[in-house]
Amino acid sequence: MSKIIVKGVEINVMSVKDEDFNYGEFALIKSQAGLNSYKISVKEWVAKTGAIGLRATAGRYGSTYAHKDLAFEFGMWISAEYKIYFIKEFQRLKDEELKQLGWDIRRNLSKINYHIHTDAIKQNLIPAELSAQQAAMVYASEAGMKR
Repeated sequence: MSKIIVKGVEINVMSVKDEDFNYGEFALIKSQAGLNSYKISVKEWVAKTGAIGLRATAGRYGSTYAHKDLAFEFGMWISAEYKIYFIKEFQRLKDEELKQLGWDIRRNLSKINYHIHTDAIKQNLIPAELSAQQAAMVYASEAGMKR
C-alpha cells in the first residue's frame, strides 16, 4: 500500500484494487508532495494517476466523493477523536456480530436437525402403499412426537 500527501493530508492509496493505476505519475507527485508550493486537485490526481477511489464534480452543486476506505482514512487523519470513535464502533459491531453468530449457529443446527429427522420419517416410517392422506397423517403423528 502506498501513501501520498495531498495538501498536507496523507492518504493510503489502494492500488491493489486499481489495476490501471499509473505508478510512474504517482512517483512524480509523491516526490513533489512535501513542497509548500505544490498543489494538486482531486481532478488532477485522478487524471494523472488513473485512480478510481476519488471523484470530483464542478459547478454550483459540485462535490468531492471518495471511496469509503479513503474517507475513513481521511477522517481518522484529520481528527483523533473520530479515529477513536471509529475504532470503538468497529469493535462494538464485531462484538455484536459474534453474539449474533452464536445465535445463528444454534438456529441453523436446529434447522438442519429438523430436516434430517423429517426426511428420516418420510423415508423409513411411512409405508409406500398408504394413500397421500394416510401418509400425511402418519407423518404428522411422527413429526409431532419428534418435538
